[in-house]
Amino acid sequence: MELSHITVRFGHKKVLEDFSLTLPEKGVLCLSGPSGCGKTTLLRVLCGLETPRAGQVLNVPKTAVVFQEDRLLPWLTVEKNLTAVGIPQDQAVLWLRRMGLEPERRSLPRSLSGGMRRRVAMARALGVESGLMLLDEPFTGLDEATKELIYPHLRAAAEQKPLVLVTHHREEAEALGADILELTGPPLTVKA
Repeated sequence: MELSHITVRFGHKKVLEDFSLTLPEKGVLCLSGPSGCGKTTLLRVLCGLETPRAGQVLNVPKTAVVFQEDRLLPWLTVEKNLTAVGIPQDQAVLWLRRMGLEPERRSLPRSLSGGMRRRVAMARALGVESGLMLLDEPFTGLDEATKELIYPHLRAAAEQKPLVLVTHHREEAEALGADILELTGPPLTVKA
């Protein structure tokens, strides 16, 4: 997948200006940089939620996303939040078990803690068929033991496809064996 000479502006504010990036075929790429430099906007362009004013997004695969917010459907059970995106029921149960959430499969999201909701969002992204995974501050609200539970699943996914991780915590990127791309902006540029 490739971003070629992308420009994104919000009013007069340039967030991405003539920005290009080619993603690896697999592995973890960490986008690191100060708040407000354009990392989330870049992820939104990668998954098609933001249309650039100029440039092209090429070879876009089906994409799984963990947003900064959990984005769970509050009227569906935990299990149905996974099956609603096309994950077969047996796989949904398997992913909930892997995230330590099988006992909560029939619960509604509002009855879960913030960290549990985060794990549901992670299970949904890991369980859906995709050729790219985007992770925007995915470990927010998770303790170290829970992160250690999730890291192996993300590393396994990265053996098959690219994962793009946005985090302010270098140890999370290192735990996933990520290549780190230091960014500055806006407009977003790669730090030399």
